[in-house]
Amino acid sequence: MKKIIIIEDEETLSNLLQRKLIQKGYQVEVAKDGQEGLERIKANKPDLILLDIVMPKMGGFELMEKVRLDEELKKIPIIIISNSGQPVELDRAKELGVRDWLIKTNFDPQEVVDKVKKQLD
Repeated sequence: MKKIIIIEDEETLSNLLQRKLIQKGYQVEVAKDGQEGLERIKANKPDLILLDIVMPKMGGFELMEKVRLDEELKKIPIIIISNSGQPVELDRAKELGVRDWLIKTNFDPQEVVDKVKKQLD
């Protein structure tokens, strides 16, 4: 069973995504901020990370920078889920190895499932 970690401070969104991914047969864990997310990534070595950019304690970009420094962790695919789709942010995310990007206001949960499947297959 593939393991996914959702690092998202909006509880409604993270709960929705968690339910949808569990229904599709994934093992899903949720972290409420970047600091907790980084600890769970190191402890559990997920197969995929769904990551928000703006969060308390540690933002998504800072988390990605720390993940990239670890030879084992930097291979884990990351999909960003953010309110922003600014080109400068997209460019920075790509530099940090992000595989895909979703704008919160523009997607439905099935789109997330499709992108997750694409990365894990």
